[in-house]
Order: sequence, then C-alpha cells, then structure tokens
Amino acid sequence: MPSKVFSAAIVGLDAQLVETEVDVSQGLRSFSIVGLPDKAIKEAEERVDAAIKSTKLLSPHARTFKVLVNLAPANLKKEGSLYDLPIALAFLLASKQTNFNPDGKLFLGELSLDGNLRPVRGALSFALLAKQEGFKEIILPSQNAHEACLVKEIKTVGVDSLGQALAYLEQRMQIESTSHNQAQQNTPETYMDLSWIKGQEYGKRALEITAAGGHNLFMFGPPGGGKSLLAKALPSILPSLTFEESLEVTQIYSVAGLLSENQTLLQSRPFRAPHHASSDIALVGGGNPARIGEITLAHRGVLFLDEFPEFHRDVLEKACTGVY
Repeated sequence: MPSKVFSAAIVGLDAQLVETEVDVSQGLRSFSIVGLPDKAIKEAEERVDAAIKSTKLLSPHARTFKVLVNLAPANLKKEGSLYDLPIALAFLLASKQTNFNPDGKLFLGELSLDGNLRPVRGALSFALLAKQEGFKEIILPSQNAHEACLVKEIKTVGVDSLGQALAYLEQRMQIESTSHNQAQQNTPETYMDLSWIKGQEYGKRALEITAAGGHNLFMFGPPGGGKSLLAKALPSILPSLTFEESLEVTQIYSVAGLLSENQTLLQSRPFRAPHHASSDIALVGGGNPARIGEITLAHRGVLFLDEFPEFHRDVLEKACTGVY
C-alpha cells in the first residue's frame, strides 16, 4: 500500500502543499520520480539511497525494489532538493521499516550521503503554509529551525539527520520545539546616518519629505555632489519595521537564499543599489526558473538606481510600468 507524507513547493514567494507518495513493490529494481521534478529532484534517488544505507536501514537499491515516487499535484513544477527527507521517510513507511503517523506534519530537508540534513531555502514560507493548512508540526533541518519558529502557532522541530528524524517520529527521542529568542534577532543594520552629513540642507530636506510621504525621489547634479551619500542615508530616517513587515522582508530573503545562518528576523529596511548594467530580469525578476529581482528585494526599503540614464531603456520601461 502506498505511503504519503506532506511537503511543499515554493511558488513565487509563497508555498504550496505537495503530497509525497511512494509505492514499493517487488520486481525489476527501479526508482522513478514523477510529478514534474527538475534535475535536482531526479538526483534524489542516489542521495536517498546512500542516506538510508548510512542510517543502517534497507535502501531502495539493496533489494529488488520497484519504487515509484509521485509528487502531487502533478501539474506543478517541483524544484530543488528539499524533497529528499519526505521521499526517504515515505519509502521507509512503504517498505515497512518504520511506523509513525505522518498526519499533521510537514517535512522538508536535503540529505547528504551520510544521512545528515542540509538547510533549504524558504523555511519561513513553509512554516506560514503549515499554519494556513492547519498542520501541527514542521520538521526540517536544524539550521532552518530558528527561521521557521517565527510562526508561533505551530511546533518547529529541527533535526540534524535522517536517523534523528526517525528517532523523534518513532518516539525514541524527545526534541524540544525551537522557540524564537529575542536575542537571536538581528540588530538593525548600520546605515549612513543623515545627521552625519554636514551641509546639503536642501538635499536633506528633500529626503525628509520623501520619507514622510513615501514618495519617489530624483536627484541630479555633477559627480561628487553627494547624491549617493544622501541616498544611503535615507533608510536612517525611515520608520522602524513592524513585526509583520519584518516577516515580509525575511520571507523574501529566505526564498531568495540570501539569509545567512545567523540571521533569523530582518529588522532593518533593505537598501538595494543594482548596477546600471543589470538586465530586466535582474531588476524585476523572472527567468527560468523564476528568480526574485532587485525591486522585490527592496520591498519595504529603498531601491537606489545610481547613474539612472545609463540603465537600458527596456529595463526602465519594465521597471516603471510593471509590465514584466
């Protein structure tokens, strides 16, 4: 009988639920993954096999197992290596090598060959999905646990390996839910402070009006006049991010893979200054697979287009009209 565990996929900035179904039968040895997987997911066969073998369990290649993995819904493109853990757990359930109740749990994580878990992108989006869909737990790599636990309504369980995940699910090990520590939040990033700039009274007044009204600002003048300096000082006079706004910014940077290991909640407004040679995709986002652009990365913050006339006309038209 096929087994099923739940995982998720990133669609834009949000996550969508994915059911990982595995059927194991006797026959010619094979391991097939269906459901519009990309190359990284197709390579999960070898990672999962080696990780299960390292955990001292029967791997898919150890016997004449015919393994079929289905990632549903089948019409949704799946990307990345975050399905390694759910595929491994679903295989162990289907082959009756473990017994646990997967209901109410969301799984994600990349497996190394020795069975350890590597971090994935978009942990905060997955935690928000778990809350929205009524899941009680999210089980993911321990490096992502402090990010996912920003969503307080669900239990966040960080594990280091496939073996540790099995021990927790089989109730052979207790793992405390990761809690968000205020001391772990990032201190606000140090920007150029407006009070450090001497003179430039008209320019500083323009920045104050821009910050107060949320306006766009166009600065022009000779090189060395202080335009870039003033732009870098703009975030210092913007209001502090609320917790909800910080979650929005953190979610964007999490999906983009721009959060470092010691970052949990971004509390400072972003300042993005793309080069004038940037393409339209780099600025507004897109591509195949789709990637986040500089405009989105500057959400709730400042987008500074230095040397504005040097940007390509097509890039500026797409950025200004919103036609992507």
